[in-house]
Amino acid sequence: MRYPIAALLALALSAPAAAQSPGAPLLPPDATLLSVSAQAEASRAPDIATVSAGVVTQAADGNTAMRQNAEQMNRVLAAVRAAGVADRDVQTSGINLHPQYRYEENQPPRITGYQASNTVNVKLRDVAKMGKVLDALVASGANQINGPSFGIDNAEPLYDQARVEALRRARDRADTYAKALDLRVRRIVSISEGGAAMPVPMPRMAAMKAEAYDTPVAAGESSVSVNLDVVFELGR
Repeated sequence: MRYPIAALLALALSAPAAAQSPGAPLLPPDATLLSVSAQAEASRAPDIATVSAGVVTQAADGNTAMRQNAEQMNRVLAAVRAAGVADRDVQTSGINLHPQYRYEENQPPRITGYQASNTVNVKLRDVAKMGKVLDALVASGANQINGPSFGIDNAEPLYDQARVEALRRARDRADTYAKALDLRVRRIVSISEGGAAMPVPMPRMAAMKAEAYDTPVAAGESSVSVNLDVVFELGR
């Protein structure tokens, strides 16, 4: 049986307004939805530190530059191990050999020697030893140092702390809106977590305990942040 187009339109318009798309939460007719964004941070003292150390050598030929570099780097690695750093926490990040040129007017560049470099990343699981390790690196022959950078080895508990605080802030904000509208918060409809920020150094600096002969290093604090988008149901 065929129905006139006008009848079909009338049937569609008369469908209940509360019809929801599949998977959408069922809401009472008097519900008001409120979407709130909240961000929170949590911080604590870092428990790991990373420093990049390298050896740069120069010689008239590439073979000599690389051999001298290897000898010097072996002493650096021995010093790192003597400082109590495990092999799994030392990783080579780059080995390079480059010719050195002399430039003269109206003349083609001329090779005058070679420069070799070898760089390792060293992770310390006792950040209080950073000053002592830096001194050991330089004393053993490292002539290129970058860092240190500080972080948190297992940051998930810190993220959980930030999540709880962000959710509390979102609820407080929802209560403020509800009170202004003479309503109350009935429930949370959905929670969406945005990209969590990795641990970053905080500007507040707290100097580590170090002996007088150690290079002074300040570890400060590392922080993480979490962003939440929370949808609340408001009603009377």
